[in-house]
Amino acid sequence: MKNKEIQISDIWNDKKKADLKEIIKSHSSKQSKEQILKNQLLSIQYKLEDYIQSENDTEVLKVLDFVKMYLKTLNITKKELASYFEMKDSNLHKYLIGERKLNAKLALKLSTFSHTKPEQWYRVQVKNEMIELNREKANVEAYKKYDYRNLIEAV
Repeated sequence: MKNKEIQISDIWNDKKKADLKEIIKSHSSKQSKEQILKNQLLSIQYKLEDYIQSENDTEVLKVLDFVKMYLKTLNITKKELASYFEMKDSNLHKYLIGERKLNAKLALKLSTFSHTKPEQWYRVQVKNEMIELNREKANVEAYKKYDYRNLIEAV
C-alpha cells in the first residue's frame, strides 16, 4: 500500500475555511461586551509588542499611534485623556508625537491606563530614535566635518 502525502489543500480547503469562520463568528457572538473589549485591548497590546520586537524599520509608529488605538477602542478623546492624566492636551500631544521625550511619570500613566509595562512605551520611543539614526547614517559624509581632528587642526 502506497502512502499518500497530505496536501495543505486537504486540510484547508474552502469548505473547511468557511466552517471555521462560522465557528469563530458563532463563538464571538456569545462574548460579553466586556470580553470583546478585553480582546480588542489585548490586540493593541500585541501590536505594541510586535512593533517593538520587529526588525522592520520602514514603518514608524509613534507613541501617539498606539494611544490613538486605545482611545478609539475605549471611545475616549485625547483631550479627555489629557485631563485624566492631569495635563494640558497640547502638552500631552507633544509627548505622544515625539517632540518631547517621554518621562517616567507619563510612561507610568500610559502603562497604568493601558495595562502594559512602562518599559514598552520607552521602547517605542527608543526604537523610533534608532530608526532615525540608521536613516541618518546614510549621510555620514556630512558628519565627517565634526571629526575632532579637524577641530585640533583649526586651533
